[in-house]
Amino acid sequence: DWAARGSAGGRFGEVEALVLQIGFGEYLHQLISALPMSQNEMLRPGDLGISEAAASLAEDSEVRLFLDHGNTAETRVALARALGEGAVPDEAFDEETLDMIRAQFRAFTADRIAPHAHRWHLEDKLIPIETVREMANLGVFGVCIGEEFGGLGLGKTAMCLVSEELSRGWICAGSLGTRSEIAAELIGENGTPEQKAKWLPRLADGSVLPTAVFTEPDTGSDLASVSTRAARQEDGSWQIRGAKTWITHAARADLMTVLCRTDTGTPGYGGLSMLLAEKTRGTDAAPFPDPGIEGSEIEVLGYRGMKEYALGFDGFPVAADGLLGGIEGQGFKQLMRTFESARIQTAARAVGVGWNAFDLGLSYALERRQFGKPLIAFPRVADKLALMVTELVMARELTYSAARHKDKGERCDIEAGMAKLLAARVAWTNADNALQIHGGNGYALEYPVSRVLCDARILNIFEGAGEIQAQVIGRGTLRAQA
Repeated sequence: DWAARGSAGGRFGEVEALVLQIGFGEYLHQLISALPMSQNEMLRPGDLGISEAAASLAEDSEVRLFLDHGNTAETRVALARALGEGAVPDEAFDEETLDMIRAQFRAFTADRIAPHAHRWHLEDKLIPIETVREMANLGVFGVCIGEEFGGLGLGKTAMCLVSEELSRGWICAGSLGTRSEIAAELIGENGTPEQKAKWLPRLADGSVLPTAVFTEPDTGSDLASVSTRAARQEDGSWQIRGAKTWITHAARADLMTVLCRTDTGTPGYGGLSMLLAEKTRGTDAAPFPDPGIEGSEIEVLGYRGMKEYALGFDGFPVAADGLLGGIEGQGFKQLMRTFESARIQTAARAVGVGWNAFDLGLSYALERRQFGKPLIAFPRVADKLALMVTELVMARELTYSAARHKDKGERCDIEAGMAKLLAARVAWTNADNALQIHGGNGYALEYPVSRVLCDARILNIFEGAGEIQAQVIGRGTLRAQA
């Protein structure tokens, strides 16, 4: 689709052809020989009982052409040379609105995010509220919220663009919008008319900042084991008791979407409900001023700017109208409906982080000279840069393909999982390669690439760990073939 769009628009040139050639050559090699699942995990055809099918694929004449002439030293050098001269693979959408969104947020990120991101990271403080307000004024928090509720009424593809461009400056900036998008989808898809009227306009204009309160100390991906309880009181309100952890932006948030057990007699998913729990926005002096809630900060390597917290609830009150949708026992189903969007947005953030790593690596390779020539002139460095941009294009297009499926109302759990799995891997690989290009300097905190490496690492963990994504993809593929 990417190549077809570019070709139809007269934008499919040498760089695009090289990216396509290298990408197909590399991924066909992986399919036939082994897929890298992690640094020391290779999934081989024999592990799946498909060795004969892989061998047959390798004999196909068109496949053979890519295997022999796709990802070669010559094509990588040619692509690296073009990149060094300022060439950029086509990124146009042929949709004026989407192209304008990319240009707008690229300019905003270059002016308001990128120049400050590394200092904000090193200071390990919350992203300045003034920056949050600027993002709100641009509509970041209401991209997918309907116009009738004060949002922009755009789709997931537009949100991916916003997330990618902001994350290219700093992952925290890209993640702020995702927080609101997921909360808005939970409420928009499942809330009562009153809940939608109360919360969606305030989420859209950024006056309410949400946080997702799902994970527990002993419960990560296994949400059926959630043990935090909410008991209904005589007046119809609720009180929450239990512990949650890895809660992003919790102190500053005004609204918590809390997955908790409202029916202790029903095990597993059936006893879970989602509560919309209002809280007072915290300050540095009093991060959690409300009674019934306390929190402690979890110090982290990267993904700073919103801060992570462990929360303890001891009778925290929630209004009677805080039960999402007004029906108990629907919490897990309500949350599951957001997983596709969450994973697509995480993939978009990963693509942005991957581009940030590539930008830093390319810039350093052009400026740094050793033995009388720039680093990019050395084959191993050129190879890294060529593969970095090739895999980024592949991950980006897979991400936007999943987003387009979502915008059409089509089921896309497999596509979303594939996009998230690949993009997270590419972001980490690119960050690692960019740091390697920097050599010892990359290991110094003063160099932004050190931050990008730390930020990239989280992408293969949250919103579904890589192992979970692979399981979802495998199970879904088998189900589709049954």
